[in-house]
Amino acid sequence: MHNLVLILDFGSQYTQLIARKIREAGVYSEIHPYNISIKKIRALQPKALVLSGSPFSISNVDAPHPAPEIWNLDIPILGICYGMQLVGQQFAAVVAPASKREYGKAHIEVAKEDPLFFGVEYETQVWMSHGDKIDSIQHPLVILAKTANSEHAAFRHESLPIYALQFHPEVHHSLCGKQILNNFLFKIANINPDWSPGCFVQETIVNIREQVGTDRVILGLSGGVDSSVAAALIHRAIGDRLIPIFVDTGLMRFQEAERVKMMFKAYPSLKIEFVDASEIFLSRLKSISDPEQKRKIIGATFVEVFEQEAARFPDATWLAQGTLYPDVIESVSFAGPSVTIKSHHNVGGLPEKMKLKLLEPLRELFKDEVRAAGKELDLPDELVMRHPFPGPGLAVRILGEIKAEQVKLLQLADEIFIEELHKWGIYNDTWQAFAVLLPIQSVGVMGDERTYEQVCALRAVNSVDGMTAEVTEFPFAFLKHVSNRICNEVKGISRVVYDISSKPPATIEWE
Repeated sequence: MHNLVLILDFGSQYTQLIARKIREAGVYSEIHPYNISIKKIRALQPKALVLSGSPFSISNVDAPHPAPEIWNLDIPILGICYGMQLVGQQFAAVVAPASKREYGKAHIEVAKEDPLFFGVEYETQVWMSHGDKIDSIQHPLVILAKTANSEHAAFRHESLPIYALQFHPEVHHSLCGKQILNNFLFKIANINPDWSPGCFVQETIVNIREQVGTDRVILGLSGGVDSSVAAALIHRAIGDRLIPIFVDTGLMRFQEAERVKMMFKAYPSLKIEFVDASEIFLSRLKSISDPEQKRKIIGATFVEVFEQEAARFPDATWLAQGTLYPDVIESVSFAGPSVTIKSHHNVGGLPEKMKLKLLEPLRELFKDEVRAAGKELDLPDELVMRHPFPGPGLAVRILGEIKAEQVKLLQLADEIFIEELHKWGIYNDTWQAFAVLLPIQSVGVMGDERTYEQVCALRAVNSVDGMTAEVTEFPFAFLKHVSNRICNEVKGISRVVYDISSKPPATIEWE
């Protein structure tokens, strides 16, 4: 059992960042809703507790509060932003609306020496996001840091290991944030770092063997990072009792089936079942332009095809999926399901449909940890560092009706874009890059002839988890080079544009 830091989620947009920063320090962390029972908390045996931020004010009638017994657990506690208000309220501090709300960069001044600020400069930049502040504190609370807007930017309990920060140390823009979190973990909570991708791989292999026994496991292998790492991990545990099924929907990346075969050369005993179902998918998408309808057709067809293929292995009793920790967190979010902007890209519904037991070996991991686990499993960097790819594939990157010839155009354009990213050595400088085929024809000139061909949009963004994203600023010479190649080599495309929209207000995918 690993040392655990328990994070109580009060609805902050940054809660996952807290968990990831703690794990980067080699300490296992879990996020649970703020209203988790004290019985469950005690059963988890955390070494420390972190109270997250929140969109709420402590003065709201419906402001969320944790179980009151947390203050008697006799473990270190760190309150961040709203968590600070909870700490202050517990010890009779006064919370009031700030005269000047702070959103973005601010500067703190360390007012008192303390282990929490060991190695932190006297004055340093932090990231604020709050409308309330602690207006006054009293014994036994002690001020540790201040800003121009607040005399109580950080404080602690005089004798107990209970700390509070107005700012967000988990955010990249808090330059001292990593140091402060590490100080809390190692100097205050005295936690031994015992979490790493290597130990995860070793322990999970043992757990899979115990869980599965002598049974066989079916896995939908897409060629993406999550399903590929899950396949390698399960294969390492049970060998040829894993049955990976690759369904070619006809909406995959250029020569995807061949690529998957090449990427798994290091696993010669992994026998992948390849199914070409492209005609079925494309025929069912004929004349369909609505993006939600596309998703539903693709999802239903995938389940149907996958179920037919899985029926060839009646002795298989498990279905493996590449579920990640963010999926688990969102399923038990502090405020319930969020509004559906569009159907999730990943195909769902297989376990209920197929009545198989579910195996989710990656459900404890964030995406960066999955990549690290893939490297531990000797998967090639080409696979481990692959950009995300949506479940419906190119269907959400061809706007309007989908035809086979359009798929070929987009595959070629996308391949040129990705190929050049690798050649220029900048593929890993962006989180996700791809091409989109627009339902627009544009006048062009090829040689001495007038053309009237389609427009291709290039999209590349940087993101941590896909919740927000900023456009990747590639060299202009690179974009010009890619545009020239696409227009010259892909007959049917005569104009290339670059999408510079952020998320929000745009989404990453166009549909």
